[in-house]
Amino acid sequence: MSQARQLTFSIFRYDPQDPNDKPKMMRYLITETPGMTVFIALNKLRETQDPSLQFDFVCRAGICGSCAMVINGKPTLACRTLTANFPSAEISLMPLPGFELIGDLSVNTGKFMRELAERLQLWLKPNDTDMDIHRIEAPMAPEEAAKLYELERCVECGVCVSACATKQMRDTFVGAVGLMKIARFELDSRDSRTSDDFYHVIGNQDGVFGCMTLLGCQDACPKDLPHMQQIAYLRRKMSISVSNI
Repeated sequence: MSQARQLTFSIFRYDPQDPNDKPKMMRYLITETPGMTVFIALNKLRETQDPSLQFDFVCRAGICGSCAMVINGKPTLACRTLTANFPSAEISLMPLPGFELIGDLSVNTGKFMRELAERLQLWLKPNDTDMDIHRIEAPMAPEEAAKLYELERCVECGVCVSACATKQMRDTFVGAVGLMKIARFELDSRDSRTSDDFYHVIGNQDGVFGCMTLLGCQDACPKDLPHMQQIAYLRRKMSISVSNI
């Protein structure tokens, strides 16, 4: 039976609330266990070595998106990353860039997502304003429901934002997550907004025409969402809107 590996974690540490603290990398050693994920390793480190270590988690199953961080240079989810994937046994952890830092590996993705939702009005604007709760719900074609469900799988982890070169260069860019959510409402037959309405929201360099198509969002998305397919779809729709103006 082979001996368990010793993993070396190099973790970004910084508390922005402490005026005396400075950004630094700290090293930790931990014994690898079968099936260990980066998430499991972080919890073990916090329990046995450093209780001050800050990182986020909720579901531990790749559903909540809370544990997103940069692992060996790639933004992804800690709970879905096996330590066995790193032959060198050396793992570096950094917080997601592009978000407000709370501390160490914890960033405020919630604030970003809320501001994005308010900016793009990411909620259903129904055709019918009659809110009678006793009325039978309008049926939806299974094909349309399947398309909407595919786009609803986004867990708002922020990985696509951190992997986006356009977003890093232009902070006002809405990012793939914003465009994905706009596509979801553009496809919804219950929404009263037209392509022209959406054009006035994302038909610019901060929206769908600003994407440089480098595929960072597509490559990094832990849920394998069709980001580029939806961005191309919106570009076609917005281009038609431009020609009609």
